[in-house]
Amino acid sequence: MKDFSRRMFLKSATAATAGVIIIPNLFSCSPNKKLNIALIGAGGRGEDNWGKLMNENIVAIADVDDNRAATAFSTFPKAKRYKDFRKMLDEMHNEIDAVVVSTPDHTHFAAAIAAMQLKKHVYVEKPLAHNIWQLRTLKKAAKHYGVVSQMGNQGHTTNGIRLIKEWYDAGVLGQVKEVHAWFGPFEFKPGGYWTKPESFPPPEHPVPAGFDWNLWLGPVAERPFNSAYAPKSWRGFYDFGNGMLGDWSNHTIDAPFWSLELGAPHTVEATVPNPMPDHSFIPDESVVKFQFKARGDKAPVELFWHEGGSKPEIRQEWKVDKLPDSGMVMIGEKKTLITGGRPNNPRLMVPEEEWKEFLKNAPAQTIPRVGEEMPQQEWVDCIKNGTLPGSNFDYAAELNEMVMVGVLAQRFATRIEYDAEKMQITNQPELNTYIKEPVREGWSYGEDLW
Repeated sequence: MKDFSRRMFLKSATAATAGVIIIPNLFSCSPNKKLNIALIGAGGRGEDNWGKLMNENIVAIADVDDNRAATAFSTFPKAKRYKDFRKMLDEMHNEIDAVVVSTPDHTHFAAAIAAMQLKKHVYVEKPLAHNIWQLRTLKKAAKHYGVVSQMGNQGHTTNGIRLIKEWYDAGVLGQVKEVHAWFGPFEFKPGGYWTKPESFPPPEHPVPAGFDWNLWLGPVAERPFNSAYAPKSWRGFYDFGNGMLGDWSNHTIDAPFWSLELGAPHTVEATVPNPMPDHSFIPDESVVKFQFKARGDKAPVELFWHEGGSKPEIRQEWKVDKLPDSGMVMIGEKKTLITGGRPNNPRLMVPEEEWKEFLKNAPAQTIPRVGEEMPQQEWVDCIKNGTLPGSNFDYAAELNEMVMVGVLAQRFATRIEYDAEKMQITNQPELNTYIKEPVREGWSYGEDLW
């Protein structure tokens, strides 16, 4: 597989986003052949993923929670069932073409790398992995094993994100030096997407029937079960997830990251009124400031992430009374662009008549389109025609490396100076232990790629 440099990859991205970079030596199959797909994680996001793959063969399901996987089990009665994906891959690797990973963040890496080692194509929910070393290793593995990889950030398949890049490339915005993205506020409630335990550390609860807590923990240090961890609200705990920033920035910051070729930040600073680093729990509110150096003829950029109710201040020239609960603005020297939490419906922040006139003579659509919010089908199509989808691991790992530096700054309410070339935090070396986190015995993968 050709080893594209970052700049060459991004210059090719007008084609790559629609999966038209042809990769020699990539394993592919006939467009008419149904893929044999294994699911690792079948509830929640997993259910949405397999629901988009009904034209393929689901041959195996690995899930640690019988209750969350129940719908998948009944939908695919012939699929073999497992609790441990490692056992599934060991026993069924000759019957599997591709694997969909829809587990919590902390087990994305182990599941994906184990599948790729067997030369299985992989689709992984966002965020791609749990730390920077894992991201770099997944990027290496996709090339090394010659598989079709895809991260499931739906917005990267939309018409909207293509419009944003086309408008920026055509000079509509001019130089962009400032970006704001936001999502919030949180709604903490028992059984919800975000849950605060009754105390810290969370007390021990009985493990639900049909749920394997030890397997759910996977590579993470052992601890008593609490319903605030699983099955649903693990994202609030940094040991398992990456908070709102890790979760939603893959949608909300995707467009400016791609369009502006941001790469890795050199400095990230988090303003956090109520940090909880001792408990590794997300704060109620924060603002994270990313700083990026000039890239060729592109100006330095400051990107601000707001969450928990914080939003950028409305500017008079934006001609709006309020901002949506989630969204993104790219502030250009010529024009400012706004979109929602996903980049589906971008528009310029100009008077209505000017907007209508712009649409009549909008820049040409130069980037091939794929199915709207259908990264699963894009991945399947690319497997069958030997190309790469837009959010393949080359791209997704770089997007998420930016995000993970921000997550560390947010987690410890601090300022980070980051050397991407050395993959090190230079001003607070004690934080480098989080670049590559320790794992439990039996969960070490990818070391041979370094």
